Amino acid sequence: MQKSIYTDQQQHFLELLRAVRKEAGLTQHQLAERLGTLQSRITDYERGIRRLDLMELRQVCVAVGVPLMEFVRRFEETNNSQEMATSSQEVDAAGLSSD
Repeated sequence: MQKSIYTDQQQHFLELLRAVRKEAGLTQHQLAERLGTLQSRITDYERGIRRLDLMELRQVCVAVGVPLMEFVRRFEETNNSQEMATSSQEVDAAGLSSD
């Protein structure tokens, strides 16, 4: 298991976080206003400088109109697709494909 917080999963999380904000048609400043915080905090979230806890993520989801479970589902779909692709590449590299 990687020790870095900058894993592929973390990158996918950050991309999804940014995507749901943009899908809601919100700027970072507008989202910050809805959350009662500074725009710089939203920037830090989206850049991975500051990590969100579950309650903060839930607040972001409410603010952008995406149910928390929908956010998690989308995150899991992205990660599962990535993991399947990685596993397939590892099998091919090992010469274990069923061709």
